[in-house]
Amino acid sequence: LTSDELNYLVYRYLLESGYTHTAFSFANESLVTKANINGADVPPGSLISFVQKGMMYVEIEQHINDDGTPIDAGEEKLSLLLPGHVQSRDNEDKDETNDAMDEDGMEVEPSKVTTLSGHENEVFTVCWNPMKSLLASGSGDSSARIWHIPATESGPEAERNTQWHVLEHFNASSNEKAKDVTTLDWNSEGTLLATGSYDGQARIWNEQGKLVMTLSRHKGPVFSLKWNRTGSLLLSGSVDKTAVVWDTKTGDVVQQFHFHSAPTLDVDWRNSNSFASCSTDKNIYVCKIGEDQPVKRFVGHTDEVNAIKWDPTGTMLASCSDDFSAKIWSVKQDEPLHDFRLHTKEIYTIKWSPTGPGTKNPNKPLLLATASFDSVVKLWDIDKGECIHTLARHTEPVYSVAFNPTGDLIASGSFDKCLHIW
Repeated sequence: LTSDELNYLVYRYLLESGYTHTAFSFANESLVTKANINGADVPPGSLISFVQKGMMYVEIEQHINDDGTPIDAGEEKLSLLLPGHVQSRDNEDKDETNDAMDEDGMEVEPSKVTTLSGHENEVFTVCWNPMKSLLASGSGDSSARIWHIPATESGPEAERNTQWHVLEHFNASSNEKAKDVTTLDWNSEGTLLATGSYDGQARIWNEQGKLVMTLSRHKGPVFSLKWNRTGSLLLSGSVDKTAVVWDTKTGDVVQQFHFHSAPTLDVDWRNSNSFASCSTDKNIYVCKIGEDQPVKRFVGHTDEVNAIKWDPTGTMLASCSDDFSAKIWSVKQDEPLHDFRLHTKEIYTIKWSPTGPGTKNPNKPLLLATASFDSVVKLWDIDKGECIHTLARHTEPVYSVAFNPTGDLIASGSFDKCLHIW
């Protein structure tokens, strides 16, 4: 079942239930009406039918042992609304494994954790300042925050000494709060912060939280923002299918690229004047400022491409997709250098290690981390083209990974509410 198919089932359920306005809003944001699905082939009540059949399957699984003998569960009926009722035996086994693995790890004491409180809704993204002890965060409460983190202490003492600036995102026309802050990025000098929002605007702020300029050209939510290395240009990718390069001194549009046929999910600079973009249209384009056509098109993924990232030298491009694969590309050839297919579910994000040529740790091997909905993080040796580590303590999809500056440690964050450092 693909994400488009599931979205269509939800859309049809809303329509059939009389939630017309909700169905319209959902269709507009999910682009489900543009999916290649013939509605005549989908019978009424399909979503309810799928859920009922799924519950029947889970109920059977919960009442039969591996050897086929029945389990006496009493008279209690299965329910989606009661905790623990929809838990497969696979998850039970995984819980036992994780409990055993916890003995090898060390849990951080609460007194050593600094909690930054203030956002009134989900926090979608965070980014450290490259030069100072400042942390930026973006939230669904229509704001970003810049936190001044004490460098010498942690825990309650640091919380009391932490100062912050609130970066409220307002619509210029109505002066009402804008929508979710979806992405943010510091320039290389750490003096300016760029934020992207669901209202389709990009904004630039100084480190004191003052709005420097608002960049308006996109017609849909901005999902990705990247400064170039010199800080003279800002690159943004949007649901409106385009990527825009901005002059950060004037706020003018240098060039808008219209190559994708579906929402642009991620963008990344290769050097000072060329970049790559990826989309739900399954394509990856390498673009150059001043050129009207892509420099290169990478075709190979069979589902949405969620993230892309150039290696430290700008010679290899990593990509990950809903097709369960991660690929390494070179502009010198059409076929991928490596095609990594050991994950069993969608791969949400990727990160290169700060090691190997072009980094401050040139004598260490270059690695790629992939994080997936299969609850696993995998580390790949690029020279050997093989997986060298599988990090499997999470119990829910892994949405975020990050290396420390030396490449010796990697952090992973998951829907299971845990942060692991490996």
